[in-house]
Amino acid sequence: MVLPGARARGWAAAARAAQRRRRVEGAGGSPSPEPAGRRAALYVHWPYCEKRCSYCNFNKYIPRGVEEAAMQKCLVTEAQTLLRLSGVQRVESVFFGGGTPSLASPHTVAAVLEAVAQTAHLPADSEVTLEANPTSTPGSRLAEFGAAGVNRLSIGLQSLDNTELRLLGRTHSARDALRTLAEARRLFPGRVSVDFMLGLPAQQVGPWLGQLQELLHHCDDHLSLYQLSLERGTALFAQVQQGALPAPDPELAAEMYQRGRAVLREAGFRQYEVSNFARNGALSTHNWTYWQCGQYLGIGPGAHGRFMPQGAGSHTREARIQTLEPDNWMKEVMMFGHGTRKRVPLGRLELLEEVLALGLRTDVGITHQHWQQFEPQLTLCDVFGANKEVQELLEQGLLQLDHRCVGGCQAEGAEASQGALTTAFHRPRRSEKD
Repeated sequence: MVLPGARARGWAAAARAAQRRRRVEGAGGSPSPEPAGRRAALYVHWPYCEKRCSYCNFNKYIPRGVEEAAMQKCLVTEAQTLLRLSGVQRVESVFFGGGTPSLASPHTVAAVLEAVAQTAHLPADSEVTLEANPTSTPGSRLAEFGAAGVNRLSIGLQSLDNTELRLLGRTHSARDALRTLAEARRLFPGRVSVDFMLGLPAQQVGPWLGQLQELLHHCDDHLSLYQLSLERGTALFAQVQQGALPAPDPELAAEMYQRGRAVLREAGFRQYEVSNFARNGALSTHNWTYWQCGQYLGIGPGAHGRFMPQGAGSHTREARIQTLEPDNWMKEVMMFGHGTRKRVPLGRLELLEEVLALGLRTDVGITHQHWQQFEPQLTLCDVFGANKEVQELLEQGLLQLDHRCVGGCQAEGAEASQGALTTAFHRPRRSEKD
């Protein structure tokens, strides 16, 4: 495959060399030299699918025909515009989501990565993830995506039961899924994630656990467990509302989740976020940026972003949503350089609420040091130490305010940075905190 542009060829070659080094040396990397305000993740939304799954209410479209050259040009333009507008100098991860981005041409992926590398620093070892469905990703196509610069795959497997796959409106079979997973592991060893769903109508705990155990014979180092959410406007929601399908049992779903966690823990996975499990250090760098309230740019129809525009006259981060409908989005990009439909400045309290809500989803919680990046004046103990509601949660064992934070609130330096606010659900083991 020939990549467009000499710089892209150089970046892609360097990325492949970095991937080979990771296989030999293992995971890890040096800290980023850029200040936090100059770093960001980049999300790229490909809005098209072959068909709409029965449970999905994401911003996706079933096209009669896609003018991919026009879509590619607009993705490149918007990426360059928002990178310049944000002042971001280093892109630490790129995530191609959708929709079904594995339906796009590898040339489109390469063009976007080239644009990023030309506008900001895209390190050769940056995580570049592509969401893929088994039916749209034969082995040769996966290899082409790898040549374009992709080094991690997120596979929408969802189930290993063909009846459940039909219920969900998926176009692949369990056999298709395992074949794609095997090819992905061969091409991207240690860099494959699988989505697996629980809490479907009429689903039972025992058979679901059997599927999970089977998946672990084939699964790589990252797995996301997602409970089905019945969303208005979807076919599955309508079927349940009309009585054609039984409503999912929340108690059974809770049991699946708890027992699934135990199975994965026994298999050596770390539950580093509510729905995400990794072993061998294979955490998602891109998603970790979200949960740590880092900056991210969203490009493509309906993409979301959180970043601080350069030269905005303040230090205010904005929540941004791009125009949903692809044709309208493309018209706006061609006219203005980007198709931003909504901009919402985030006040200090709103930003801290996001830090709190997202941080408590992770197993490390919110450390004193991390909190101070967003609120240097008030420590965790200042904010939560005497709060009545927090005290009640502490007494019930539902929340943990680390004792070193309480002591560290009166101290300086390293001791103060040790403190953490965590949910008991994700309370770290003592060995992880010491």
